[in-house]
Amino acid sequence: MMTQHTLSQLHQLRLGGMARALEEQWTLPASHSLSFDERLGLLLDRELAWRDDKRLERLRKQAKLKYASACLEDLDRRRGRTLDERLIATLASGDWIRQRHNLLLTGPTGVGKTWFACALGHQACRQGYSALYLRTPRLLEQLRIAHGDGSFGRTLQQLAKVDVLILDDWGLAALEENARHDLLEVIDDRAGSRSTILTSQLPVEHWHGWINDPTLADALLDRLVHNAYRIVMKGESLRRKNTEEEAAS
Repeated sequence: MMTQHTLSQLHQLRLGGMARALEEQWTLPASHSLSFDERLGLLLDRELAWRDDKRLERLRKQAKLKYASACLEDLDRRRGRTLDERLIATLASGDWIRQRHNLLLTGPTGVGKTWFACALGHQACRQGYSALYLRTPRLLEQLRIAHGDGSFGRTLQQLAKVDVLILDDWGLAALEENARHDLLEVIDDRAGSRSTILTSQLPVEHWHGWINDPTLADALLDRLVHNAYRIVMKGESLRRKNTEEEAAS
């Protein structure tokens, strides 16, 4: 009775990690020889690990990454992809997030821009940062709807709080006037306070023309580019390569 009552109390206090560790201690005779301080230390270690796991699970779920299992350890480093290992190490450390820098990933379709962005989003979650993946056309559609239902301000506030916002397919389709202003609102709220990852088939030097409004383009690019890391991804299409390998197997 005493043991079950103790477990119930731990669960009521939301100390799930300690509850599991205590159950294990009861079933392992070797733990009975440990001192009170040693056993308590093990319980606390398990609780901290359990909370870290739950936080990571929650952050990954909220991030809605297109490639949920993408991680930097699996990054394709084959010759021809021209990836700067020192820059990848810097990004993996999370310093760019702490310094509120942006990251611009450009390159032709199929080279792994979206996967890489999701891997960085996963890495951010591991380090306790919030992340969110959105395709730029989908974001613009959400903002258009938000204007109509009165939730535009609330939507902007939610986006502004995300530590790492991933905007995929930047520059994919022509922008309408309202969409240009909406993008500026999103980026302006984040400039200097949060980090943004953009993936685009369009080279950065063509973004000004894509925005197609000199004044808004200057404002947007000033907030995005001046403190951004840039990676131009090269190499053959990974989608095509995977399809060919599957056909050959």
